[in-house]
Amino acid sequence: MEIRQTADEPIDLTANPIAENSQPETENEEVNTSAVAADAATDDTKAAEAASAIDEMSEADVIITLTALAQAEADEISRDEVSRLKQRYYALRKATDEEARRQFVANGNDPEAFIPEEDPADEVLRQLLGSIKEKKAARAAEVEAELQRNFEQKDSLIAEITAMSNDTDNVNRHFTRFREIQQEFKNVGDVSPQQMSDQWKRYQDAVELFYDQLKVNKDLRDYDFKKNLEAKLQLCAEAEQLDAEADVIAAFKRLQDLHVTWRETGPVAKEQREEIWARFKEASAVVNKKYQAFFEERKAREQENEAAKTAICERLEALDFDSLKSFNAWNDMTRTILQAQEDWRKLGFASKKANNVLFTRFRAVCDKFFTQKAEYYKSVKEDMAANLEKKLALCEQAEALKDSTDWKATAEKLTELQRRWKTIGSVPKKRSDEVWKRFQEACDYFFEQKKRDLSQSRKSEQENLRAKRALTASLKEIAPDAPRQEVVAAIKDAQARWNEIGHVPFREKDKVYEEFRSVINELYKVHDLKDTRANFARFENSINEMSDSGKLIRERERLARVLETKRSELTTYQNNLGFFNFKSTSGSSMLRDIERKTQRIRDDIADLEKKIALIDGRL
Repeated sequence: MEIRQTADEPIDLTANPIAENSQPETENEEVNTSAVAADAATDDTKAAEAASAIDEMSEADVIITLTALAQAEADEISRDEVSRLKQRYYALRKATDEEARRQFVANGNDPEAFIPEEDPADEVLRQLLGSIKEKKAARAAEVEAELQRNFEQKDSLIAEITAMSNDTDNVNRHFTRFREIQQEFKNVGDVSPQQMSDQWKRYQDAVELFYDQLKVNKDLRDYDFKKNLEAKLQLCAEAEQLDAEADVIAAFKRLQDLHVTWRETGPVAKEQREEIWARFKEASAVVNKKYQAFFEERKAREQENEAAKTAICERLEALDFDSLKSFNAWNDMTRTILQAQEDWRKLGFASKKANNVLFTRFRAVCDKFFTQKAEYYKSVKEDMAANLEKKLALCEQAEALKDSTDWKATAEKLTELQRRWKTIGSVPKKRSDEVWKRFQEACDYFFEQKKRDLSQSRKSEQENLRAKRALTASLKEIAPDAPRQEVVAAIKDAQARWNEIGHVPFREKDKVYEEFRSVINELYKVHDLKDTRANFARFENSINEMSDSGKLIRERERLARVLETKRSELTTYQNNLGFFNFKSTSGSSMLRDIERKTQRIRDDIADLEKKIALIDGRL
């Protein structure tokens, strides 16, 4: 569709008239004339449609598609499709992070302090990509192993032919087996391209050696040679006819089939071998040269088209759509875009990889233009009174919130109102200052009250900090020889008073608590409040009373089981630490709780190891 303006038709403000044609067939840059087969032309229309579908996917769609691919057979998985899905996902993630950063900065935060949130889907994506990669690698290994098995099987058949040729006295009797080997050699699957040519030459040498050694009657041998000669002459004729084939790619593919048939056809009489091969080789060279020239010419055209398309993209990307502020300016720019699209249509394809990238790049600029154009016309036609109503509604909401003392929640709501205010378009000039002043006064009133309250809260937190530090200092003054009951009472009293004291400054919270906890832990250790020594003494007495070695062994086995359970529990806690985000306030509290639990488990492990060592000394 083309955008035109006539006397009877309105301008289409939203349509993007550019549409890309199908991608050309691909080919190898260098022609391998000894290849078994060459599929130099592919249908890229489906690939282009698939790529377009991926461009419309959401993050969830990408994950669902990758999940299906991960469950498919390796041969059904397209590396290009996986790559495009991966690129689409990270493009969406980047857009999400950029929007979050923009919001973060719009809320008055330092851009350098922005940290993107971790998305659980990222780990799912990595697992799916890893699974697909492993599946493709395993399939590649299977194919490589199969090619190697085929190579070894063919080598074994070549060796058998050579052995029969060397058995000159009995070579006639091997003729039946020789024919079977030829059929078996044909039936064996492909080998790797690197090994194919050398192995086939060794096979032909072995076959020709066998025929040279064959001592059957001359009629049988001459009949075989004659039959092979007729077949190879026919192959030569077909190869020579390919020079007249207009479709160079079809001719090349047919030539590869003829080469496969040539390899499978037996030898001719010794005096005709060089002549017949030279004829076939000469006909092949003609097709190969035309094939090579075809792709070199196409490559040159693709490079020219790539340069021309790149120039068009650069020309459009240099245009400033944001500076268009009038209908005439937008109409002039429309003519420029339409001319660029017409120039693009006249150009042929670039290489497959470059063509897709360039078209995406070109389409992005065109889409950007027509989107901005539609938005401009829409915004001009919209009634400014609608924007005024929206801003008046925000003023009413801000005024309803300005007396709130729920500082955090209300601040977030007012910040959101301010963000929404920025997204609303202009209002009639005569009302602009009035409505802005009304909104600003409501916001300023709330934040001034919040600032005053925060100042008082900080003063209270400093007092609480001094009280908690004094409480810690009082525990440090407890003498090492103080009675155990008094120490226990002092600790309990300190813990109760600690909980009664209010909040301290956030940056000092963890530090002052760790100091308090370490002092209590030290008191427990110095005064043996956990009865560690007494408990171990009782255990030692019970062990000494066990005269039966069987009881000692059973007790040791019980302790060993408990020890193994404790070690497993400790490993679980340590592994779980890697799955938590401890940056938040609740996360920090959880971290401290896990650390206390792991320390208790370590103490239990040390006690169990000590008890087991005591039993080992008695056994």
